[in-house]
Amino acid sequence: MQSGDNLQALRKNLDFLRFGSILILLIHYYSACYPAWQQWHFTAAIVDRVIGMLCRGVFFMSGIEGPKLASLFLLAISLLGEKGKKDEKLTIAPVLYYIFAGLLLFFLSSLFLRLSMDEAKLAILYISITSLGWLSMLSGGARLSRLLRLKFSKDVFNELNETFPQEERLLENEYSVNLPAQYKLKNKIRKSYINIISPLRALLVLGTPGSRWGIEKKIRQKFLRDPACDHPTHSEGLHLLSVRFQVPRPHTHRLQHRPQEPRQVPGASEALHDQFR
Repeated sequence: MQSGDNLQALRKNLDFLRFGSILILLIHYYSACYPAWQQWHFTAAIVDRVIGMLCRGVFFMSGIEGPKLASLFLLAISLLGEKGKKDEKLTIAPVLYYIFAGLLLFFLSSLFLRLSMDEAKLAILYISITSLGWLSMLSGGARLSRLLRLKFSKDVFNELNETFPQEERLLENEYSVNLPAQYKLKNKIRKSYINIISPLRALLVLGTPGSRWGIEKKIRQKFLRDPACDHPTHSEGLHLLSVRFQVPRPHTHRLQHRPQEPRQVPGASEALHDQFR
C-alpha cells in the first residue's frame, strides 16, 4: 500500500524531473538565440563559460535537436507518474491531438532559425513556438497518463463515482425489514439488499432537497406492509413520522399500519409552519 510519505516523495521526484526538462530548454534557448540575448544585454561572462562547458562536455546539450530530445525525455518520464483528476469523459482523440500538435511545434520550430530576419524577432518567434509545443505536450501527456491509469486500474467505483461494493446477501431475522435494491458496479447492474435488522428501535429516511417523494413513499409502504412491523413485542404496531417541507406549507403525517388512510396530526402542520416560517 502506498503511504502518504511515499506519494509525497514520488511527487517531488516528478517535479524535479519536470524542472530538469525546463532547465535544459532554457539553456538551449540561451545558446541557440545567443545573438538576441546579446542585443538585449542579457548575457554574462560566467554564464557564457558555464553553458559553453555544458554544451561541449555533455553530448545531448550540443546542437539544436539534442537538447530538445533530452528535455522531451525528462518530460515524458515525469508524466508517467502523473495521476491527475479523474475524468470519465476523457477520450483518446483530444489527447493525441495535443501530443501530435505539440511535437510538430516543438521540433519544426527549428526551421525558423534558418530565416533571415532580425535576431530579436527571430528569437521571440522561436522561443514562443517551442514553448507552446512543450506546453501542448505537457497537457496531452498528463491526459494520456490519466487515461491509461483510468483504463487499466482496478477501480471499484462506477463512472459517476457514486457506488462501491454493497451488501448483496439477504440477512433476515424475526424483526428485519429487507428492501431489495440494485446498483451499478464496474458497468454491471447488480442486485443488493438494504437489510434493516432492528427497525423497531428507530429509522430515519432523509432526502436531500430535490429528492423524489416516490422513493420515500415506497420505503414507507414497505415498512407498513411488512409482517415484522406487527411483531407481538410491539403491540401497537410500527409508528412512522413523515415530514416533508414543501412550498407553501409542510405536510406532516403520523402513519400507522391500518387499512385507512394516514391521519393528519392536528396542529402539527401549523406548528411546523410557524417554526420554519
